[in-house]
Amino acid sequence: IKEMKRHMGDTKHFCPVSLKENFVLHPGLNEHAAKYQEKIYYFSTSEYKDKFLENPEEYVAHNEPIQAPPLRVCLLGTHGAGKSTCARQIADKLGIFHIQFEKYLQELILPKTKEKIGPDYDEEPEEDYSEILSQELDAFSQTLTKTETEKSKQEVKLTDEEEAIKANLMDNEALPPEVLDNIVLDWWRKEPFRSTGFILDGFPRTLHEAQYLAERGLCLDVAVYIEVEESDILDRLFPPRLKKWKDRQYKKKENKKKLKDLKAKIRV
Repeated sequence: IKEMKRHMGDTKHFCPVSLKENFVLHPGLNEHAAKYQEKIYYFSTSEYKDKFLENPEEYVAHNEPIQAPPLRVCLLGTHGAGKSTCARQIADKLGIFHIQFEKYLQELILPKTKEKIGPDYDEEPEEDYSEILSQELDAFSQTLTKTETEKSKQEVKLTDEEEAIKANLMDNEALPPEVLDNIVLDWWRKEPFRSTGFILDGFPRTLHEAQYLAERGLCLDVAVYIEVEESDILDRLFPPRLKKWKDRQYKKKENKKKLKDLKAKIRV
């Protein structure tokens, strides 16, 4: 009966300090509760409770109700489940940002890599015809090798953070917390994301990333997992990949034809 009659604080069962400082609705815990002006406030940690008790007026409502943060959603699902399509539609309908996590990572290193990387973008290595023609075109081959050497010297060196992002995209290696700090924190704490809200497409992808969000106190309002039949994913992904393979085979055939014509010219 006493629990039903309790008067909760301005932020109800959410931590007022997390809301004020991080603009996050972080649920408070019963063991971290404090009473102020006949109202009970709940806190996410004991440190936030102590902070509140030092200066309660900073965290309570005065002339206007405390503003709640915007909607923050994460959309999860296997590759090919249609996350991005759904996320774009939801973002347009709700007027929030759509953040496609892997695409965002690609954009961070694209200025240096010059092309997208990862299993979805790997191309089969093309046959090196310069070696085949080396006997007939020794001088040409030397020029080609020199050009390749100069090109490799001009390659831009990646920073440690960019190397970590590249390893994540190529081999799915976990991103260190300090790298995630430079990427993820801005979506909660900086404008325009802070006041508008977002739907996060494809993050968190692993237990490691989910634990990172929990440790940083970055709470999501809604988490949606899209479950799709394997046959549907196969029908969706197989045709474009088959077309890509056919295009690659056609390109190989064309290259072989060009090589044959070139060798014929050399003989003439």
